[in-house]
Amino acid sequence: MKKIPVGISGRHAHVTKEHLEILFGAGYELTILKELSQPGQYAAEEKIDVVSPDGRVLEGVRILGPTRKGTQIEISQSDAIRYKFVAPVRSSGDTAGSGKAKLVGPKGEVEINEGVIIADRHIHFSPEDAVAFGVKDRDVVSIKIDGIKAGLLDNVLCRVHESFRLDCHLDTDDGAAFMLRNGDTVSLVKKYQILD
Repeated sequence: MKKIPVGISGRHAHVTKEHLEILFGAGYELTILKELSQPGQYAAEEKIDVVSPDGRVLEGVRILGPTRKGTQIEISQSDAIRYKFVAPVRSSGDTAGSGKAKLVGPKGEVEINEGVIIADRHIHFSPEDAVAFGVKDRDVVSIKIDGIKAGLLDNVLCRVHESFRLDCHLDTDDGAAFMLRNGDTVSLVKKYQILD
């Protein structure tokens, strides 16, 4: 079975067109910095500051494009602790009841009443890759990591869509714990035995 490439996601923002224009000015369009692993997704040149309800400032949070239906800030648990954010673990887009923040851009500010999350661990599969790995959309699996800090990570959500390209997305806390870097690979684990 082939290995799954890993992408380590640092803190970032997804914003609506409306919020982008408040933060950067009317008619503003994002500038592509680099393409990401998933087709059509990119890191933008633009960054914003994200302020916690406690008033602590997470500076220079990069926006990922294109714009979305809902504004969402993805941080790590380390960020949440250090900057005093409420940030539940959620799948992208599942922001109901999540954390609050103020977003600050060069032209304006936006208060969001929800939208701050810690992204769940997940693997993007094309339908063909899903068949090859024997998984379906919303399955929860584990992954095996090799190397000097080898181990297993549980609760990894499988996401299957025709637009997806095979990639396992972890946040910086998970990546650092296993000394993973972008482009490293992991193995899929569907079942293992725990001896109590």
